[in-house]
Amino acid sequence: MTLLLKSVQVGALAAALLISPLAFAQKADTSPAKRELINKVLKLQQPAIEQLTVGVLSRPVNDLAQKLMPAIRRLPEDKRESTAKSIDASLRKFMEDNSPALIEKGKQIQASTIGTTLDERFTEEELKQLVAWLESPVSKKFAEAAPELQAAYTKKLIDDNGKVLDDKFNALQANIAKQLGLDTPPAGAASGAKPAAKPTPAPTPAPAPKK
Repeated sequence: MTLLLKSVQVGALAAALLISPLAFAQKADTSPAKRELINKVLKLQQPAIEQLTVGVLSRPVNDLAQKLMPAIRRLPEDKRESTAKSIDASLRKFMEDNSPALIEKGKQIQASTIGTTLDERFTEEELKQLVAWLESPVSKKFAEAAPELQAAYTKKLIDDNGKVLDDKFNALQANIAKQLGLDTPPAGAASGAKPAAKPTPAPTPAPAPKK
């Protein structure tokens, strides 16, 4: 069974991204035209920034899901699937409950982080070119296709390598436990010499938080 939540895809917020000129007070020589271009880049990149923000939350959730896999495999077969679904629901709810607030927190620091870096690293002319690319049909089409491309790649990578990596992680965990002097049984010890159970279908990916 693979209990692995994919990164939640968060759509662009309806409200426009408004950034005060004071956010760029570090560089007094920044022209109003350049500030406007930076604001435009941040607005155009808002969906990607939100996805990055949610990724900060989803990574530890995915790590936790991976760590729970050996324990779930040791459960009796008749309880394995229902327990996996219950845990998956808890992880998805955690994402849904916490993602919106983190996105709002992220919006408060975009100007002082991404905006400031754009101001320092790009000239006004380069920002014009960047905006032109981000507004182009090809760029928008690629952005729309990106989640599908990432999902297909990630799913294939996990399907082909998940079991092997899981076994290696279990071996690593056992090795570290041994070095620490911990009496940790191997992942399959609790199930004895029973035949391997048929794999449980993977839970569906977590839905995006409701706005």
